[in-house]
Amino acid sequence: MKKLFTPSFMMITALIAVVSLARFIPIPNFTPIAAIALFGGAYFTRKSIAFLIPLAALAITNFFLPVFDAFTTIAVYSGFIFAGVIGLWIGKNVSASRVIAGALTSSVIFFAVTNFASWLWLGKLGFYPMTVGGLVLCYEMALPFFRNEILGTLVYSGVLFGAFEFAKQRFPVLAK
Repeated sequence: MKKLFTPSFMMITALIAVVSLARFIPIPNFTPIAAIALFGGAYFTRKSIAFLIPLAALAITNFFLPVFDAFTTIAVYSGFIFAGVIGLWIGKNVSASRVIAGALTSSVIFFAVTNFASWLWLGKLGFYPMTVGGLVLCYEMALPFFRNEILGTLVYSGVLFGAFEFAKQRFPVLAK
């Protein structure tokens, strides 16, 4: 059985912990959520850990942030898990093009899932009509946040993947 607490495990976990703090930067939806899931999925060797540690980072930071309702929170966690699955794909052959493709794909999935949940929840509260037009309106209203989500995922993916690849070059023990 492989040893869990290797230098690369510690470095990956530390990068996730540090970047998680960026959730507190007050720019709407410019967050590292999807990037953390992509990164964990790509680099943790154990699949359970690849999901557990990024989910723990999300849960811990959520404790300090306002949560609107359980329904949309479940959607956020679902979008996060999808990003982790995409990270598993990236990890098979990490490259800049795969990271960018993964970041864009996870952003689209996250946007689709979370805003569908918002439409369902806010529609029940009377904010959106429970019609196809209401769903389209919900997505339309979320477009400015989507731009920030894409930018955040791309920037933080670049930071995480770039920092780890740089560290592997500098410290070959991390490449094992």
